[in-house]
Amino acid sequence: MKGYIAVITIVLLIILVIIRSIQLKKLGIKAFKFGEMDKKDFIIPPFALLLFYVIFSNAFHLPRLGAELFRNEFVGWIGVVLCLLGLSLFLYSLISFGKSFRVGIDEDNPGPLITTGAFAISRNPIYTAFGLVLLGEFLIYPNWILLLYLMVGYWLFNRQVLLEEQSLRKIYGEEYQLYSKKVRRYL
Repeated sequence: MKGYIAVITIVLLIILVIIRSIQLKKLGIKAFKFGEMDKKDFIIPPFALLLFYVIFSNAFHLPRLGAELFRNEFVGWIGVVLCLLGLSLFLYSLISFGKSFRVGIDEDNPGPLITTGAFAISRNPIYTAFGLVLLGEFLIYPNWILLLYLMVGYWLFNRQVLLEEQSLRKIYGEEYQLYSKKVRRYL
């Protein structure tokens, strides 16, 4: 059961991004800005596919990669709760983002600064949601590959957040500075 929840969480995250991007495209908004500012972003998709395989292989008993670090039923259920919390925060973030949702940095057409909804809790609720999901996936399938993904994922999220903050300071100036003082970067 926990494994299926892990798979469903990953699949729903992808579906939600695709649906939101299609909705915005119909409104004439290009939501995918991934890799336009930093071409190194394109090294991420192959690693994401490996992550998906590790999760799917565990859930569906395919040939597995990585050794299991520990086995604890209770910890696995904590992972399920974290996945569901992350998925809920992600959905709330997409709703809060409205027409300003982008995958990547859009300095040309950024839209208004969003400071309400999920963005009143965290300046980066989508990255926080991804972090919760990654931690949850690791607790469901505690293997060394997912532990490595968890550590590298957190590093990459923080790297992207710092890049985005530079852009946001440039685009929104004082408005963003005031918002930054009121709302934490993550949680």
